[in-house]
Amino acid sequence: MVDSLGVAVVGFGWMGRVHTQAYARVPHHYPSLGLRPRLVTVAEDVPGRAEEAAAQFGFDSATRDWREVARDPRVRAVSITAPNFLHREIGVAMAEAGKHIWIEKPVGLSLADARAVADAVARAGVQGAVGFNYRNAPAVEAARELIASGELGTVTHVRVRLFSDYAAHPEGALTWRYEKERGGSGVLGDLASHGADLARFLLGDIESLTADTAVFIPERARATGATAGHARATGGEPGPVENEDYVNCLLRFASGARGVLEACRVSVGEQNNYGFEVHGTRGAVFWDFRRMNELGVSRGTTFQDQPVSTVWVGPGAGEYGAFQPGAANGMGYDDLKVIEAHRFLRSIAEGEPYGATPADAVHSAAALEAMTESAQSRSWVSVRA
Repeated sequence: MVDSLGVAVVGFGWMGRVHTQAYARVPHHYPSLGLRPRLVTVAEDVPGRAEEAAAQFGFDSATRDWREVARDPRVRAVSITAPNFLHREIGVAMAEAGKHIWIEKPVGLSLADARAVADAVARAGVQGAVGFNYRNAPAVEAARELIASGELGTVTHVRVRLFSDYAAHPEGALTWRYEKERGGSGVLGDLASHGADLARFLLGDIESLTADTAVFIPERARATGATAGHARATGGEPGPVENEDYVNCLLRFASGARGVLEACRVSVGEQNNYGFEVHGTRGAVFWDFRRMNELGVSRGTTFQDQPVSTVWVGPGAGEYGAFQPGAANGMGYDDLKVIEAHRFLRSIAEGEPYGATPADAVHSAAALEAMTESAQSRSWVSVRA
């Protein structure tokens, strides 16, 4: 017997749409799951947007006030895809109302915010999931298993990169993303949060780090109306960019491995250039998000001049088998969110966490806070989650 689970989405920009579509697709890819999500209500404060979402995707109702979602007895689980400055308030309120929450990273503006949400989830006894979607790629999970198996030897160092051009145009609107009060950090929260999570997912806890940050486009025009995504704005009043465009960071892991994490939101010529390179004493593994279903793998006993082979992941690697029947059939970004939705719903059905949780968000936020402190003090800083 399949139970119906009332779900809501709070915040309906691009990510709200992605969550909604993921809920709709879960039964197609995971027919044996004992829960079927039912789209109960959508909340969005931009006039008309919630109603449009309800009409397009089939929500039973729409509202401009997320507090109505917290009070709605039909809703048992909530996707929180609102801007960063609302994560803590909404996340804590939903958990205290007894709702399971699937919240986008970075889970607030600070380590304190992430901890508050994680603590609220724990106190309420509800399940919590966090949108660290890149760890869900089957190739990434295969790389993690390869590393854990010892086949690469002792891991010596890793490089994690996250380069994008979504903020590269100087006419990009000065939205909440560029303000400390509403966006918190800049590329740290947007991209380096994923990088810190990937590094920890693959190699274990980060012990300490040293970082440098920079703002390369110091001023932008304010938006004159409602925006979604990374819209341009001309003619608006100019204002300062208050958070960083770029970060580079040296990492020391508890295992003794070393790492480099670099992220930039204004990299002209780079579109979603995300990936990692992990080196060990006997081999290496490489992953590029733009070729999401491939790994470069070097293993053997020759060490010097040891070749790298391309491996196309297939059924048996992570959740690949729920989407494609054989290796080298492509998966995409939205599939990663379907995996995330399934793990969230499975957590609710079975009463134990699967996938990234608010505790993982606390670890990522601790690394981001250490990066901020290090960039200011120009010193090595311990990472304390």
